[in-house]
Amino acid sequence: MWPSCNVKVRDFWAGTSVTLRRCLKVGATMAKSKFEYVRNFEADDTCLAHCWVVVRLDGRNFHRFAEKHNFAKPNDSRALHLMTKCAQTVMKELEDIVIAYGQSDEYSFVFKRKSNWFKRRASKFMTHVASQFASSYVFYWRDYFEDQPLLYPPGFDGRVIVYPSNQTLKDYLSWRQADCHINNLYNTVFWALVQQSGLTPVQAQERLQVGEVTTKEVTLPAEMEGKKMAVTRTRTKPVPLYCDIIGDAFWKEHPEILDEDS
Repeated sequence: MWPSCNVKVRDFWAGTSVTLRRCLKVGATMAKSKFEYVRNFEADDTCLAHCWVVVRLDGRNFHRFAEKHNFAKPNDSRALHLMTKCAQTVMKELEDIVIAYGQSDEYSFVFKRKSNWFKRRASKFMTHVASQFASSYVFYWRDYFEDQPLLYPPGFDGRVIVYPSNQTLKDYLSWRQADCHINNLYNTVFWALVQQSGLTPVQAQERLQVGEVTTKEVTLPAEMEGKKMAVTRTRTKPVPLYCDIIGDAFWKEHPEILDEDS
């Protein structure tokens, strides 16, 4: 094998012109040029070994994108199915992904714990997932929105999170699903107030607020005797929650409970 290969190489060089050989030699020299030192400024973003690597994508300014493209409220099945199609495409192209979970305009992709894909560089994980997902969104748009042209390209930002154990990974996915339930309940009631009860979006939002505002008259100090003024105070209204407080998700969603200044 090797002798025949050497013969082919020798024949190749013999058949090339002097100019071509000169260009090839110059190119080989430039690969080790004096400018190569600039690579030392690249940051080391290697993800910790033996940890789950999660890439989470979020749609950039998707509230505006949904309005411009006439998404149905509170949930547009076309948009949800398109997101799932994009996630499936990402998983087919990037084989080290073991599971993906999505809701609304976000998707999380979990890479194998022992994955050595691109030497576990966080920037590679994030950019490959984000670019594949965004390009798939545009590519498959017409399959789901036949009567709605794509007015401008969507954008997705991404982040990389590393989880050291199976439990922390499960807790992360549980957190995202709990967030999905909360957002979906709110959006369903919000749009019911707008579409069925005739409230404006502002009125519906005010109706769903948990803050209670009270106004009362108070007596000012002696030097201002006989004068009164209205004072408005806002206080938190207790709201019953039927949820899990054993896991971390609850405490992450309500950090004010353990805040020393609360």
